[in-house]
Amino acid sequence: MECYNYSPLIYAYEAENIAITGEGVLDGQAADENWWSWKGKKEHDWKDGMPKQDAARKRLMKMVEQGTPVEERRFGAGDYLRASFIEPFRCKNVLIEGVRVRRSPMWELHPVLCTNVIVRGVHIVSHGPNNDGCDPEACRDVLIEDTVFDTGDDCIAIKSGRNNDGRRIGIPTENVIVRRCTMKDGHGGVTIGSEISGGCRNVFVEDCTMDSPNLDRAIRFKSNAVRGGVVENVFVRNVTVGTVGDAALQIDFVYEEGANGPHKPVVRNLVIENMTVANAKRVLDVQGFPGSEISGVRIHNSKFSGIKSDDVVKEADVKLVDCVVARKK
Repeated sequence: MECYNYSPLIYAYEAENIAITGEGVLDGQAADENWWSWKGKKEHDWKDGMPKQDAARKRLMKMVEQGTPVEERRFGAGDYLRASFIEPFRCKNVLIEGVRVRRSPMWELHPVLCTNVIVRGVHIVSHGPNNDGCDPEACRDVLIEDTVFDTGDDCIAIKSGRNNDGRRIGIPTENVIVRRCTMKDGHGGVTIGSEISGGCRNVFVEDCTMDSPNLDRAIRFKSNAVRGGVVENVFVRNVTVGTVGDAALQIDFVYEEGANGPHKPVVRNLVIENMTVANAKRVLDVQGFPGSEISGVRIHNSKFSGIKSDDVVKEADVKLVDCVVARKK
């Protein structure tokens, strides 16, 4: 959702051939005493009566719904909307390599409307609310490799705008490679959504390792009938998962508003091969609704151990082919 607000801590606009490299630490110094309490969660030291983001967030969502011109969407002091840490916006040829990122106000790496982005050898530790590790949004040609994620939200969350703004701009995120990454704590290892209204296609995930009792899902998709978006051609192979708290694969179309909207969410042509999971609550948590589309989801030659609960599959075409599922005794 586009607006004017606090600047990201490191920001570039319409730049070409830019890089952040080296072996130093970039520390946003976010904490419960400043940025994180604005979310309004008690675990981040929010107390009744303290300012939080809700009022401004609702105002921005209404502006998006009504088509208010972006130049009139002004926020800042007193609105409590947190900034991203590193945000190249409408940039071309971006390299982020080797640095360590700590304590982000909100999302850590957030390239928006960029082309040719490389994130390589970065080490991210940040456990605040909405502390996603890397969120390429409405970007094309993205490589994320050899990076460690230990986060308070999704490790990687591929996005393309929310609601009417995502549809108005209408640029999908496409041609994304994620390889040789390590995912520790987080809500999802590789996630597509939930702000995916502009769509997403051609995502390749391979040779990644995911392992933490505080990692909720390995591969995650989320949208609903308010956000919509078509996600297609996603290929995952050779992913090794130790422990995840919930499902190896989640496709969640009942997320937040669920079926209560006019925009059809779609996930189609998702292929997972050679995934190994040592411990998970379940293999699948896949929930569509009548009118949504979850089709062509196939998992091949994979092994799932330590499974504790039955799968959840609703309104979806999902098949496991030549897989082994071993329940915990």
